[in-house]
Amino acid sequence: MSAQADRAQLLALVRARPWFMAALHAGRELGLAHWCIGAGALRNLVWDALHGRHGRPELADVDFAYFCARDLSPARDAALQQRLQQHCPDLPWEVTNQAGVHLWFEAHFGHAVAPLVSLEEAVATWPEPATAVGIWLDAADQLQVIAPLGLDDLLQLRVRHNPRRASLATYRERCASKRYTERWPRVTVEAA
Repeated sequence: MSAQADRAQLLALVRARPWFMAALHAGRELGLAHWCIGAGALRNLVWDALHGRHGRPELADVDFAYFCARDLSPARDAALQQRLQQHCPDLPWEVTNQAGVHLWFEAHFGHAVAPLVSLEEAVATWPEPATAVGIWLDAADQLQVIAPLGLDDLLQLRVRHNPRRASLATYRERCASKRYTERWPRVTVEAA
């Protein structure tokens, strides 16, 4: 499929999910310049749809990522998460300012990383190319896609390591804990 056809397929899947569209509307209400919803929530939506499941997928969280280098305080993330929770209280929101990831990354993952310079750069560092995709809703109600590593892995049901920030150990732990092939039998997981 062409990149344009892949994008059209992804957007059709998103538009057909009222819960995800409601989440996007809630995200837009925050008035942030650079934001998206992606990672596992988007992957689960797509892979459930490609497996013939059309309800809201099982979600550990709904990753709301934004980029604001002016305010890196955890209090801002918490305030934004609270506002999203008010709009969509049935969703398990997780809000992260990608401009501040370098401040806590080493304590969480065991190695230091440089600060990111944009939301697009941040999305490109997410652990697998299949999850390195975000969607946002612009003021004209048009869906916009952030997919710096492309949509192939997401739409082709493929899991592979993105070495930009995730260590091999982290990748292996994620594959074991996410139970990809158990949840989605058509998924292919590449060994690392």
